[in-house]
Amino acid sequence: MVIQYAILGLLSRQPLAGYDLKKLFAEAETLYWSGNSNQIYRMLVKLHKDNFVTQEVHQQEDAPARKVYTITQAGKEALLTWLQTPPELPQVRNHFMLQLTWASQLNDADLEKLLTLYEEELRVKQMMIREQLQRDKGLAENLGNSRSRLLESRITERWLDYYAHELAWVQDLRQEIL
Repeated sequence: MVIQYAILGLLSRQPLAGYDLKKLFAEAETLYWSGNSNQIYRMLVKLHKDNFVTQEVHQQEDAPARKVYTITQAGKEALLTWLQTPPELPQVRNHFMLQLTWASQLNDADLEKLLTLYEEELRVKQMMIREQLQRDKGLAENLGNSRSRLLESRITERWLDYYAHELAWVQDLRQEIL
């Protein structure tokens, strides 16, 4: 995921503080990003320097000052330009597939354990996505835009389908190999 565009996209919905962005990335199962919090804050500084966002400092009595960021017209244009670029194919970096490449060296019990652990991880991921869906109805719930709600819903469905397909694939593999 290209972090600056994910941040601009979230800010195009509403002004947010860095903490809010960090929380959205951490909680949203369908908005995957593997970076760290410092990258969010560094990118906000860069986006502000590039005039893609404005920053407003809100003083708080019992907490540190809160910097709230709002997307600018230049930020909206940068986001729109990025949205119109040709999409990249997904980069599949699946640790499990790498393990399977050499799994023939395992005995049946260890291979069974490896497959079972992966199946459990897939089930947990599906459960987390479903729970998030029930908890907050996705990131687009606050929008009045039906297209945004539809896209968010379809993205969530896609992730659920992905994990269901992956789980079925592992179960088929188990039957063939063990």
